[in-house]
Amino acid sequence: MMQDINVLKRGIGVNFDKDGLAEVRVWAPDATQVCLVAESLSLELQSDDFGYWTAISDLIKPGMYYEFVLDNGRPLPDPAALAQPDGVHGRSMAMRLDYGWNDLSWQNIPLQDYIFYELHPGTFTAVGDFNGVADRLDHLILLGVTAIELMPVAAFPGKRNWGYDGVFPFAVQESYGGLASLQRLVDLCHQKGLAVVLDVVYNHLGPEGNCLAEFGPYFTDKYKTPWGNALNFDDQDSDGVRAFFVENALMWFRDFHVDALRLDAVHAIKDFGAVHILQQIRTYTDLLIQQTGRMHYLIAECDLNDPRYITPVEANGLGMDAQWVDEFHHALKVSGGEPAKGYYKDFSGIRHLAKSYKDAYVYTDMYSKERKKTFGRSATGHAPSQFVVFSQNHDQTGNRMLGERTSMLFSFELYKLFAAAVLFSPYLPMLFMGEEWGETNPFLYFVNHGDQGLIEMVRAGRGAEFAEMFAEGSPPDPQDEATFMHSKLNWNLLSEDRHACIFRYYQRLIALRKRYLSSKNTRNVIVLEEDNCLLLEQGTSGQDSLVLCVMNFSAHQHILDIPGHILISEELLNSAAAQWLGTGSTLIENNPKKIIVQPESFIAYTARYV
Repeated sequence: MMQDINVLKRGIGVNFDKDGLAEVRVWAPDATQVCLVAESLSLELQSDDFGYWTAISDLIKPGMYYEFVLDNGRPLPDPAALAQPDGVHGRSMAMRLDYGWNDLSWQNIPLQDYIFYELHPGTFTAVGDFNGVADRLDHLILLGVTAIELMPVAAFPGKRNWGYDGVFPFAVQESYGGLASLQRLVDLCHQKGLAVVLDVVYNHLGPEGNCLAEFGPYFTDKYKTPWGNALNFDDQDSDGVRAFFVENALMWFRDFHVDALRLDAVHAIKDFGAVHILQQIRTYTDLLIQQTGRMHYLIAECDLNDPRYITPVEANGLGMDAQWVDEFHHALKVSGGEPAKGYYKDFSGIRHLAKSYKDAYVYTDMYSKERKKTFGRSATGHAPSQFVVFSQNHDQTGNRMLGERTSMLFSFELYKLFAAAVLFSPYLPMLFMGEEWGETNPFLYFVNHGDQGLIEMVRAGRGAEFAEMFAEGSPPDPQDEATFMHSKLNWNLLSEDRHACIFRYYQRLIALRKRYLSSKNTRNVIVLEEDNCLLLEQGTSGQDSLVLCVMNFSAHQHILDIPGHILISEELLNSAAAQWLGTGSTLIENNPKKIIVQPESFIAYTARYV
């Protein structure tokens, strides 16, 4: 266990006790002198254990701007600053974390009941901040989702960014409203019955405004990531780095009442120490849960198909509660006709989708053409509630050259089929903002850097990224504000008949999922590869009732045989029905063992085994 981490109190940066005294603590293991400078104040810190420098003062007040000076060098903002009002190049601001919470009766919902709704605070509404999100929460309640997932909010350069270029992990982005505004949003979500998930980035920091290396060995050249040198989680002097990120996770849970963290690209975290940093975050999160009685979840984005990430620490796993499954998305899209090139070239469509329905992972000790190696391991024994699936998310939309959403790439009928394939899956479903009404505006990649050289590198990098998948054209300029504005949701579409119909369809899917699928824990898949159709059975152990899902990804009508061991009871939903602007489909009259399935459609039935 690391030294000096109190799960009930932030122990890094500038913090205030109940009497208003400022407690200052900064990690600078190689410094010989550290001073805090704030307006007319110059406060010399004292050397403490493990490379920390500390001070206690009644001269530092909330709202005061401050910086650190190491060994008479240039003034630097606080790596653990709670606020950067003037941006990532400006001074830090001392802030209190106190908030008058109204959610003390809130109990986090069971992970198996999470229906995620991923959103970007800057493009979710016209105003582009946390208040704008708060104003739309009733829409999400009406839709039926149970958790909002915020893309990263840690301070980044400029006023617009996806959030993965953050350089102050503890500071809340000012253009979104800052610290108190985020606390108000979480408080309001809990009062309305919504859980809150926050996306955090512990695999790298952005390039602009990143001053951590001037304080200590936060980075190592032992490993490389797609974004440069890796964070130092296992090299010399790594304890301070590990403590920094453990403190960060604890802060979001404890001081912002966030219910779950989604940890970005954990496969890019390089740590070969005996205790992985993810295990350490898990351990301290569990200590916090024990102390407060409030449940918190850790959800990883990982593309390694390694169930160790979601295996408990006591079984030598890394202790994550759940993970994203990109392979489900890839197999789903190829089943619907997405060209098998780029990272889709590993996927054969309906056969691989069936495997994902059964095993979560598609590649389990199989040769991957894209990776040019045998890849993956079976996740047998892991619950469906440990996997998050989707037909759209920020990456799969925004990493297309033109940022096209699924509504612009596939037919209306396939769009409905994809939605049902996700929401009637045995896994935890996630929607991407605007999906529920068929948003047509793109979600593009955008930045607001101040360094011209970096701007040009981003432009060149985006062009190179699409070379294999898109032979013609060029991506919109990420730096241009118009790219950001074009990515905002068009809420006016909800008043148009077709888009209003899509919204009602999503409402119905979610309501049916909550009623019929919440307790299902067994599944069987039948693949009709020749017809490009799939039958998914979901049941409850020890009972004879089940939900049967029929999916036709082909452009042709099919007459399918119902398996002999199943007797259909009731049709729950038919995406081809007239109420969903479809062409209709039904059981063949006087023959309950055959059904007509319209092209690109989905049908769900209650049924029982015979």
